[in-house]
Amino acid sequence: MIEQARNEAQRILNTPANSSLLAKIKALKNVECETSYGDVISANFSADFSFKEQVKSLAKQLMPWRKGPFRLGELLIDSEWQSFIKFNLLAPHLNLNGKTVADVGCNNGYYMYRMLPFLPARIVGFDPSVRTFMQFKFIDHFMKSGMEYEMLGVEHLPFYEHKFDTIFCLGVIYHRSDPVGMLKQLKSSLNAGGEAIIDTMFIDSDEEIALCPRGSYSKIPNIYFIPSISALRGWCERAKFKEFEVLGVSQTDHVEQRKTEWIMGQSLNDFLDPVNPNLTIEGYPAPKRVYVRVKI
Repeated sequence: MIEQARNEAQRILNTPANSSLLAKIKALKNVECETSYGDVISANFSADFSFKEQVKSLAKQLMPWRKGPFRLGELLIDSEWQSFIKFNLLAPHLNLNGKTVADVGCNNGYYMYRMLPFLPARIVGFDPSVRTFMQFKFIDHFMKSGMEYEMLGVEHLPFYEHKFDTIFCLGVIYHRSDPVGMLKQLKSSLNAGGEAIIDTMFIDSDEEIALCPRGSYSKIPNIYFIPSISALRGWCERAKFKEFEVLGVSQTDHVEQRKTEWIMGQSLNDFLDPVNPNLTIEGYPAPKRVYVRVKI
């Protein structure tokens, strides 16, 4: 199953447009970089004007940049999401020292870079998106992290070569039509005593219910279920997780998610009701997120 998925990913990467972009990334000259892993993932280097323009041009070709921000030399890639807001909420709860870590739905690897100062033994990112894979390859040309990126989905995790001590699954579960099945896949991919860090949008209710958007939610068509926290706890219990801990909640705002020159199309301001920002454009409750840790 995994080899078939890898072969399909390679086939997509070999298409003319994608192979051309990858060739441009590989052709970038090597420069000595001073790297840092704070709110802005940074690789500072000195280079001539032509190389700076080459880097900027390639970064623009890799748009849209959803997660970040990143700084390469003098170039700031100001992503749609200020992803450090989410990570900084999670950071006080993390113990990754010496652990084998997976980031499922890793996008361009921003959160993986933020994990590096926590000294995990290994980090593997999973995401089938070609665009974000190429963004990671571009950024990692400068960061030289040694991290792995697999163009695989959560459904491939139970068949992977090894299990994990900690699995991050941030902003994925509401995209799955079988959320309990996905949680079971996470559980089966953990080592004994392992944990999963999960975030999802949620609705305010003490009842064990979930919102099932009819067509779209915040103009996103592939949102299937947005649970209450009680419903999420029930899903995790059905998946046989033994511990469920709420780490925090937040409401998505225009500081965290906004339109920048580094994305194409719309952002949060376009997804909310123009009269009542507590509602989506469809009339549903505006996005709130809950962050939980579950253990086996």
